[in-house]
Amino acid sequence: MSRTRFTRRLPATIAVAGLALAVAACGGESSSSANGTAPAAADQLKPNADLSQQSLQVTVWADYTPKELPEKVKEKLKVKNMEIGLHATNEEAMAKLTASGDSGVDVAFVSGQYAQALNAQGLLEPIHPELIPNLANLYPEATQLSYDKGNKYSVPYTWGTTGICYRSDLVKAEPKSWNDLLKPPAWADKKITMMTTERWLALPALKSLGYSVNTDKDEEIAKAKELLESAKPHLLAFDDTTFGDRLKSGEAVMVEAWDGWCPTTDPKGNIKFVVPTEGSDLWVDTMVIMKSSKNKEAAHALINYILDPAIHSWAAENINYKVPNKAAMDQVKVPQGSLLNIKPAELLNGESLIDLGQASTKYTRLQADIQAK
Repeated sequence: MSRTRFTRRLPATIAVAGLALAVAACGGESSSSANGTAPAAADQLKPNADLSQQSLQVTVWADYTPKELPEKVKEKLKVKNMEIGLHATNEEAMAKLTASGDSGVDVAFVSGQYAQALNAQGLLEPIHPELIPNLANLYPEATQLSYDKGNKYSVPYTWGTTGICYRSDLVKAEPKSWNDLLKPPAWADKKITMMTTERWLALPALKSLGYSVNTDKDEEIAKAKELLESAKPHLLAFDDTTFGDRLKSGEAVMVEAWDGWCPTTDPKGNIKFVVPTEGSDLWVDTMVIMKSSKNKEAAHALINYILDPAIHSWAAENINYKVPNKAAMDQVKVPQGSLLNIKPAELLNGESLIDLGQASTKYTRLQADIQAK
């Protein structure tokens, strides 16, 4: 199957700023616990509900699901109707989902730490596993994600990690450490890019210092800031979207990158990816069902349908992101050089990003300070 580069939006995981403020809009504070809580009890659902009397409203990122999904769902599940609304970032999704008591959304695609925040506010319906038999297709590792162990209120859709993407023919030594970006050798000066979006801006510095990517300690964030400030004069740019093109052209030789956006399948075969020795993150995009949904049986049926291997494999084949669905990945033809063959156990070596509640604003300030200087 043909593969397209997924360039119309930033990955779901880059938008952490404003999470605490978005959650506060619905009248409370987000939980900082890794697993969150489920203050809202599960509704009594009917396994044999007549789905022809239910409709579905979904919010998701553009091009993140097949364009024909609504038609296929209506045909397969016999629902009355299915409509897809789009959000560009997690913040937009949060604003939509928390603006009122009933957003009208049945199923939302959000990143893991945002699912955690929504659940802490009682806005999510607990997952009813008996209505999603295709949960059995998930890798065992996909049930042990730190923000929602056991998939109690979310179902993972895609996952990946962050590392160094580089031109093997242009570097004099292959990168192994985050310090190769933060304290570059002379031959790489002004030929490096790093991400500018908050948690990913901080990640290389935090990991190089031996800190957690989820730290909320002021002194650790301050030390990371010092390291980023010292690195900034040696960067070509902060770049979250075009770093792959910069590598292809030779303008950059090393960049911080999400694995799915590192163009390792370039025909020249000279672009490689490495997770630094200090470690990295594990990001996850998820599917959640809103507590306010009046179509919960259909919502569960939709998630079950997406977990069908023939449907879920679309994400790996078309947006180059791994899916946490073993049955789906088993049928994906992985092209030469692709990072789709990174094993789940390797991904779980990364530290899961979790909701930091009000502490998220510390990263917002960090990003603003680095950009201002």
